[in-house]
Amino acid sequence: MKRLFTVVFVLVLLATDILLLVGSFVASYKLRLEFEPRARITMPPLAAYEGIMLMLVVGVVLILFAARLYSPQRGVSKIDLFYSVVRWVTVGFLVSLGVSTLAFKGVDYPRWVLFYSWGISIVLLWVSRVLMNTLFSVLRTLGINQDRLLIVGAAESAHIIYDRIADWPGLGYTVVGFLEDDSTLIPPGDMPVLGPVSSLPQVVSEYRIDEVMFASPTITHKQILHLVHGCGKQKVNVKVFPDVFQIMSSEVGVTELGGLPMMTVRDVALRGWNLAIKRAMDLAFSAVALVLFSPILMLTALAIKVTSPGGPIFFAQTRVGLDGKPFELLKYRSMRPNAEQDSGPVWAKPGDNRTTFLGRFMRRYSFDELPQLINVLLGEMSLVGPRPERPYFVQQFSRMIPRYSERHREKAGMTGWAQVNGLRGNTSIEERTKYDLYYVENWSPLFDIKILLRTAFAVFKGSNAY
Repeated sequence: MKRLFTVVFVLVLLATDILLLVGSFVASYKLRLEFEPRARITMPPLAAYEGIMLMLVVGVVLILFAARLYSPQRGVSKIDLFYSVVRWVTVGFLVSLGVSTLAFKGVDYPRWVLFYSWGISIVLLWVSRVLMNTLFSVLRTLGINQDRLLIVGAAESAHIIYDRIADWPGLGYTVVGFLEDDSTLIPPGDMPVLGPVSSLPQVVSEYRIDEVMFASPTITHKQILHLVHGCGKQKVNVKVFPDVFQIMSSEVGVTELGGLPMMTVRDVALRGWNLAIKRAMDLAFSAVALVLFSPILMLTALAIKVTSPGGPIFFAQTRVGLDGKPFELLKYRSMRPNAEQDSGPVWAKPGDNRTTFLGRFMRRYSFDELPQLINVLLGEMSLVGPRPERPYFVQQFSRMIPRYSERHREKAGMTGWAQVNGLRGNTSIEERTKYDLYYVENWSPLFDIKILLRTAFAVFKGSNAY
């Protein structure tokens, strides 16, 4: 059944892509004639470009096959999918045009038709994949074409994986159970422990496991390789939930030191032109956003004053930013005045009676964070980066979490990679640190744009803040 679903997915997507690529070329040709009357005289008939059109279709399809864009995908965001389609359709067009230059000598290429076709193809192929992935996600939610999953480990990482699968039924996983050597660790969701870690090959065979996820910080890389080798004869996918070093080494490079090979584990990306690009993005976006959102900012300030007249509109709180230096983070006040007078520095919790009625709404849709655009404009923060914490918590976390202070090598952000992945507020600091380190090590302008877009979607749906 699973193989049938895969074959159907590939064939439907392939047929759809061919039709859309041909349609985009024909539509681009007609658009050129429609909007440029002069082209009706100078351009040859569409039949003259059939060879080029065929070459484009074949070239793009082959490149998409090579890039594995005809494989059913789980949990891939629409933004990542769009980036992939843009990248590989562009490569397909360039390769096809290069080959057609050699194959069709003397042909006058319709440059604007090709340009229009490139843009239309990207949009149509992306939309078709989003619709197909959505359809398969719905089918998986209904219990069709699901994979049986075994999680190795029952520590915090395993709980995070289980919770994510429970929250996203469209991923198509049925958690069969856990493997764990430590009897004091309890799996989430009343799931059974099917045996010790060493019994992996037997459990995979007995329970017909389709995929194994390693989520135990105590298992060494050597043990993982040994266990995977033991499952060699069984068709099972294996994934590993990364630790901090694995996240950092995702972009490992090899350099030399006087002829000695050295692995570069950390090479800060935000410097030179990269730093200038990020600052330019911060300045442009914050300035435009402050102007566009000014009516909302004024109405929100008025609403705070009317519904909670006993305190200020804004709430300034000391946070730790770049290089561990403190700064005053601005927020709309969402709690009653002097909320921490009795409790001291504590995180907000569900049903927190310190939060005002309007404050609960603002925190759910992140309205209380809008004044931080001023911090961004002043250069104290960035649009995207690790979320800043208070000095009291930074001192605690620096002692508890290895390399926690590495977060402060970049500017703090209004939003971050950890936040768009659900790690916001009173959540695991260790896991948030992993995501923050991954961001620091893998920064790019496109990565920032992706996080901003995901933040916008998350704000629209409402967050789990309280």
